[in-house]
Amino acid sequence: MYKSSTKKPTVEKKPKLSYWSKTKCKCPVCMKSFDKEEMLSGSGRMIAGELTDELHRVFEPSKKYGTIYPLIYAIGACPKCHSAFFWKDFEEINDNESLNALQADSENRKSIVNNLFPYYDLTHERNLLDGAAMYYLALLSYEKVDLSYAPTIKRAMISLRLAWLCKDLEKVVPGHNYSYVSEVFYRKAQFFYEQTLINETGRIETIAKVNNFGPDIDKNYGYDGVIYLNSLLEFKYGQTEDMQMRYKKLDENKRSIARIFGLGKSSKSKPGPLLEKSRDLYDKLTATLNEANIISVDD
Repeated sequence: MYKSSTKKPTVEKKPKLSYWSKTKCKCPVCMKSFDKEEMLSGSGRMIAGELTDELHRVFEPSKKYGTIYPLIYAIGACPKCHSAFFWKDFEEINDNESLNALQADSENRKSIVNNLFPYYDLTHERNLLDGAAMYYLALLSYEKVDLSYAPTIKRAMISLRLAWLCKDLEKVVPGHNYSYVSEVFYRKAQFFYEQTLINETGRIETIAKVNNFGPDIDKNYGYDGVIYLNSLLEFKYGQTEDMQMRYKKLDENKRSIARIFGLGKSSKSKPGPLLEKSRDLYDKLTATLNEANIISVDD
């Protein structure tokens, strides 16, 4: 006669990637509090891989934790009104005009994001799709925020990170056009990085209060990184309908990089990976302009 075992079957626990903070986050828009999820970083969870030309740190999958996406924990999103920001801005943003505009746009924001990242959930431990949805909510949220909070540079970083996350989504769930969506966010990033520099130099919007320019979470490349990324994204994703305008911008970008990073005829240099990436971009811009017979005034 068969005798069933009384021993409780062992269930393998899924390795934890995050935890819920003891301190809740209070949304300044709807005044509701929600749980704050933070990533655990020790025990071999983050195995740093290559640094791409877009200053994106790729993390290698580990045997225990698999593939991780540290980026998705840098944004918070309120489950009640779907306002989303970098965590610090939940405490910083407090002017009535911004908050009222965010509240009025709540349902519209939710609907737009749900169309692109369906079935996202803001209440459980986030996955890649939830993280991408939170970034898109943040992109739309900062659209309603006053310029005193430097929303343009934040939208630039968010757009670039969204492009990276959508590339990751294409690998995980192929066939849902996330590769195309990634290209759209790259072009948005290019627009916002350029607009950041226009606003800063024109004294329309200062970025002095921004502590970290990213663009990724592992290192802050500062204002030099903004100049570099503006040039790189123009080179890779800028418009090609008006080639005369394109070559003009590429030439301006080449000269900006030469001045900032001491390239070309200058003997000055700045240490670190940003210099190496800048030299490579400078060479590519030079080659492209030479092919078009465009001679820089600095040559």
